[in-house]
Amino acid sequence: MRQLSLPLGVLLSASLISLVLSISVGSASVALPELWSVLGGGGEALSRTLILELRLPRSLSAFAVGGLLAVAGALMQVLLRNPLADPYVLGLYGGAAVGALAAMLASMGGLVISGSAFAGALASTLLVFGLAHGTGSWTPSRLLLTGVVVAAGWGAVITLMLALSPADRLPGMLYWLMGDLAYARSPWPSLALLLVICLLLIPLGRSLNVLARGPMQAAALGVAVRPLEWSIYIVASLLTAMAVTAAGSIGFVGLVVPHMLRLLLGNDQRLILPACALAGGTLLVLADTLARTLIAPEQLPVGVITALLGVPTFLYLLYRSR
Repeated sequence: MRQLSLPLGVLLSASLISLVLSISVGSASVALPELWSVLGGGGEALSRTLILELRLPRSLSAFAVGGLLAVAGALMQVLLRNPLADPYVLGLYGGAAVGALAAMLASMGGLVISGSAFAGALASTLLVFGLAHGTGSWTPSRLLLTGVVVAAGWGAVITLMLALSPADRLPGMLYWLMGDLAYARSPWPSLALLLVICLLLIPLGRSLNVLARGPMQAAALGVAVRPLEWSIYIVASLLTAMAVTAAGSIGFVGLVVPHMLRLLLGNDQRLILPACALAGGTLLVLADTLARTLIAPEQLPVGVITALLGVPTFLYLLYRSR
């Protein structure tokens, strides 16, 4: 138990520090005494508006989205037994984005957009695994190749939708597709989903550890392989849909964070899954802080920052694990 609690305690401390930094830093800095005063119910009216209505919801949304993407990536890597698997590669991002954009073009509300994104991600999952399965059993490499092709197809559909969209909606849709937290709504649904999923997955850690060694070994040890695999499909789709709805398409978080944590902490899913929630959230909070402050008062899409950070980090991890 101590081996599990120590890394999680360190990551939890890093998460809290990143949130404090994100709330304090910006085009208008907030001193720590003023921050504590506002969080305690006091402070000036301008500081309360800045912290409670602008920065705190955005920072919590960034933490929730980063955690959702990292946990979804970790689940897909367990399922495929491949560190290169993540929701983006397997087309879940594309399906969720198509569903969300279709709801936006129809001028639907936030709940419909979330449902459409989940339907698109789930449809993409079923399409990828159905095509990869064919008349026989799928293999991880075949599944990855099918996912890449389906993701390219979703990209073409997104391009077509953008080409046919009204000119007044096009800039917002493009910025959303690059990953943007500027218009993130209430963070509480995403945070609640992240907490519930982590609590439900931790008891399944032993079964996931066995599944990571292969379906035949898992079945031999008494694991219900098919129900567990379908549960992973659905959960990963739900997590991806919620993240895409909140912040658009943000890459590399679900790819780099689980891979990096496995190199540092091992491959015990009872530790990796909650660690991914904390580390993914911390990474996206810091990336969003950098996106807000790098060329302040202008803002960059947070997806650009995660790509700039993720590409060299992943190349380094590949070099280190040769």
